Amino acid sequence: MLATPVRPRHDSHVGSPRTVSLHWEGKERLGAVPLPLAKGSSLRRWSLADGAGELIHGDNLVALRSLAKTHAGTVTLGYLDPPFFTGRVFDHVERGTRVKRAAFDDRWVDRAAYLEALAPRIEQLRALLAPHGSIVVHVDPKTSHYVKVLCDEIFGEDAFASEIVWRYRRWPTKTPNFQRVHDVLLRYRKDPAVAPRWNPLYEPLAASTLKTWGTTKQRAVFAKGENGSVRRARSSSTADPTAGAPMGDVWEIGVIAPVAHERTGYPSQKPEALLARLVTALSEPGDLVLDPYAGSGTTLAVAAKMSRRFIGIDASDLAIETIHKRLEVSAEAPPARARPASGERV
Repeated sequence: MLATPVRPRHDSHVGSPRTVSLHWEGKERLGAVPLPLAKGSSLRRWSLADGAGELIHGDNLVALRSLAKTHAGTVTLGYLDPPFFTGRVFDHVERGTRVKRAAFDDRWVDRAAYLEALAPRIEQLRALLAPHGSIVVHVDPKTSHYVKVLCDEIFGEDAFASEIVWRYRRWPTKTPNFQRVHDVLLRYRKDPAVAPRWNPLYEPLAASTLKTWGTTKQRAVFAKGENGSVRRARSSSTADPTAGAPMGDVWEIGVIAPVAHERTGYPSQKPEALLARLVTALSEPGDLVLDPYAGSGTTLAVAAKMSRRFIGIDASDLAIETIHKRLEVSAEAPPARARPASGERV
């Protein structure tokens, strides 16, 4: 008996596939003319002597445009942890004091202004990606759906690879709602036709799986049905040890403890364990990792530990100072293993 063909819903009203996009007043001007740079915009750079890492102080849009002249198509992993559209100024309080220093300003006229600032930076970073490269945009649930559609427009919907949910525990707040305990990481590939840089990650097997199959790999046993179709009939075990269960897209990683050695005090700092998963899965030793919102320098520190080359960019004086300390690079008197570059006019 032949199955009835399944037709798309509402096919009588659709002549050809249509795209879905964001719209706001003035969006049509976005990208038509490059955003003007501040008069006298300059960048200051520091490079490790071995050439493995570079830190850039200045507007990240200026820096990304500058890198397009020398690094187009060379970045394997781009990680962006931009402001979250919170409407707040984030301060850093020096440990043991009450002295506040501004880290970064997350106030915007409206959501359109936020997206207009983010879009050209994502576009510029996309141009720097190698064909096998990926970009990961780290946002929160209030903005993730807007940013996802924006990235669909920039990369193409077929370039979307995964949405990773980072779940964490924190002190509860009084609210007539479920507690917000996760962030969203959107991964896009530069070229869906090219095999991406990919190293599979694994997590421990469930207790029930271990009880039934032990610590060896399972093998699927298939059987033919009456109509000639092939289906999985059962599973059997092999003698090969298993690496675990392929990692899913919900990651439970704790936030940084107040007394943790890696804590810098920078307000938006992310745990090294989170970045280590991304760097491990989406790059190889020697690959170039770029973070245009470097903040506390977690991406750079993890890349250095894992033998990746890196470029970090940030406009915040406090962020640059924090990264210098974390990577043991002095802004005033660079040690022998690092060298400062003169300011670069763009």
